[in-house]
Amino acid sequence: MQSINLPTKSPSSPHPILNLGFRVFFSGAALFSVIVMVLWSFIYTGHTSIDAQLVNPLYWHGHEMIYGYALAIVAGFLLTAVKTWTGVMMPHGYKLLGIFMCWLLARMGWLAFGLGWDFGVGQSAWLIYGAAIFDMLFIGITSWVIFQAVLQVKQYKQMGILSKLALLTLGNALCYWGVFSNDMNLTRIGIYLGFYIIIGLVLTIGRRVVPFFIERGLSHGADPKTAEAIKVRNSKVQDVASLAFFLAFFIVDLFYPNKYLLTITALGVAVVNIVRLAGWYHRGIWQRPLLWSLFIAFLGMCLSFLLYALQPWFGFAHSIAMHALAISGVGMMTVSMMARVSLGHTGRSIHEPPKTVNIMFILMVLVFVSRVLLPMVDMSHYLWWIMIAQGAWIACFVLFCISYLPMLARDRPDGLFG
Repeated sequence: MQSINLPTKSPSSPHPILNLGFRVFFSGAALFSVIVMVLWSFIYTGHTSIDAQLVNPLYWHGHEMIYGYALAIVAGFLLTAVKTWTGVMMPHGYKLLGIFMCWLLARMGWLAFGLGWDFGVGQSAWLIYGAAIFDMLFIGITSWVIFQAVLQVKQYKQMGILSKLALLTLGNALCYWGVFSNDMNLTRIGIYLGFYIIIGLVLTIGRRVVPFFIERGLSHGADPKTAEAIKVRNSKVQDVASLAFFLAFFIVDLFYPNKYLLTITALGVAVVNIVRLAGWYHRGIWQRPLLWSLFIAFLGMCLSFLLYALQPWFGFAHSIAMHALAISGVGMMTVSMMARVSLGHTGRSIHEPPKTVNIMFILMVLVFVSRVLLPMVDMSHYLWWIMIAQGAWIACFVLFCISYLPMLARDRPDGLFG
């Protein structure tokens, strides 16, 4: 007897922004990025009542940029990409809203703590305790649903990404443990561990998608009969060398600060990825902002590792190299990825981005120049360079919100779910 497969019920959600993870998490992260940077400008200049004895203000800033902003982008990307990789439906609708609310409640706790609010209790430490619960729920549930999808289809090649999510969970737990035990060094280790794992994810995912985006983007509109196929160079040897050098680099920088080892490992990461980037180059990228922005972000990461290699010998602050890597590898890379993914996954043309994208990416380049390069040549105006960088960051994400939030909150033009 012939079996009849009844049609399954199509997925639905109470609002388009809850259709897939990228919609709500990209929207929330972009808005949060504006709010947290505005608040940081007040904290940095001493205009809030943050309890600096409980949490060092610099660690407050670091935690929220890594485990607040960057981790939201990672969650949004993976909760969308894993569906494409495995074919398993990711949380949507109210389930996705529950995951997002865990992230949001944790962020509200950290923002209130940064302002020094205690809501009449007399101390603000309870805000961090509450944030810890929701933060660990957020990253725990996110990791679990991704792990289930990968395990279901036996796609074991994704275990590298799952291991990074496990390390991010550990890093965030170390941050909270350090706060609760009054051990600032433990909090510092948790923040730097999270930061370098995020950079590791960017290198891993970027290696997969940037060459693909360049090939697809440059091939669009070309006559298939006469145009030469665009093919960028990649190498398995480069992949292994980049991973090995980066792993050694972050262990040295975080746990065994030796200037010779730091220079060798950082220089190794820089050289391997400069060679890799040269293989991805095509002059046509400069006509397409969604491509040149990714290229510039990777180039900024290479320059950042060169700064790490030079820092012990030239005496400039370690934070210069760290912020260079954060701005290029977290800031510009995530903005560029969000700008492209948000178009493609909402059914819009990736070849016709909003006119504001060029300005957004130029503003992020200005952040790099003002926060990294200008302080290296003129420390007498350091506060001005910081303020300019903060202002350019805020302006970049305000433009992103204006340009992309409406499309992230609307149905796809083709009527499909996603």
